[in-house]
Amino acid sequence: MPDQHVIDPDSFLETEGARVWTPERSAEAWRTAFARLEARLTGPAPPRRIVVVCGLQGAGKSTWVAAQDADADTLYFDAALPGMRHRRPILIQATRQGIPVEAVWIRVPLTVALARNAMRRADRIVPEASIRSVERLFEPPTQAEGFARVTVIDAA
Repeated sequence: MPDQHVIDPDSFLETEGARVWTPERSAEAWRTAFARLEARLTGPAPPRRIVVVCGLQGAGKSTWVAAQDADADTLYFDAALPGMRHRRPILIQATRQGIPVEAVWIRVPLTVALARNAMRRADRIVPEASIRSVERLFEPPTQAEGFARVTVIDAA
């Protein structure tokens, strides 16, 4: 059973033995993540807040989320989400339901993210070009884009 308190698009890439990434599977994982978000927001017990946890791959987002107390009132969306355009669908869905969204940016230097990524299991290693692309595209989250609160965690 999936964790009802965390939506991580990468979790939808898991297969019986390993995580398998293809462009098609990635697109489907994101569709599934947004459908899961919609279901949670409109279901019988919607969260009272959403926390978008963003940053480079290898920054420690999932580790940070796992360290939080499981709380039925909070839903964590755990993904790189480098730009406002990537975060906007979450903000739109939550705003429709009147649910505040907070951002937590797990900030690390690129060198740290690359080193952590290299220590991952082989099927979870993100191509270096992808991490560099997220770093190049990254726009820090702001209240101006619609977040109720923005927290920056330096996790180097």
